[in-house]
Amino acid sequence: MAESPEKPVDADAPRGPRAPEELPGPKIFAQAGNLDDFLRGLERLGQATGKISALPARVNADPHNVEKGLAQLVLTLVELLRQLMERQAIRRMEGGSLTDEEVERLGTTFMLLERRMRELKKSFGLENTDLNIDLGPLGKLM
Repeated sequence: MAESPEKPVDADAPRGPRAPEELPGPKIFAQAGNLDDFLRGLERLGQATGKISALPARVNADPHNVEKGLAQLVLTLVELLRQLMERQAIRRMEGGSLTDEEVERLGTTFMLLERRMRELKKSFGLENTDLNIDLGPLGKLM
C-alpha cells in the first residue's frame, strides 16, 4: 500500500483570511440527510444515558423564558468582561501606570456597573449563580 506524500508545511506562508476556493468543503449540515444523521445520533446518545432523547421533546417558546434566557446570556458576557477589565485595572494599578485620577474614575465606573448589574439581575429574576454558565466538559464559565 503506497503512502500519499504529505505536503510540507510552509512556516513562512501567510496566515489570515483565505480565498473562497481555499476554504474547506461543504458545511456538515448543508444537506438534509446530514442533519437527520446528527439527530439520530443525538437520540442514540439520549438512549445511552437513559433518556428518550438528548434533546428536549419540546422547545419552550414562551416569550418570558426566551427573554430571560437572552438576558442571562448577555449579563453573563457583561459580567465576564467586567471581571477581565477589573483584573486588568488592578494589574495596571499595581504596575503604577495609572494616575490617581484614573484609579478613582475606574473605581467609580466599576461600582456603577456593579449596581446596574444588580438591578438588571433583579429585574430578570437572576442570581449570580445563574450567570456562571455550565460549559459541559469545559466546566463552569467563571
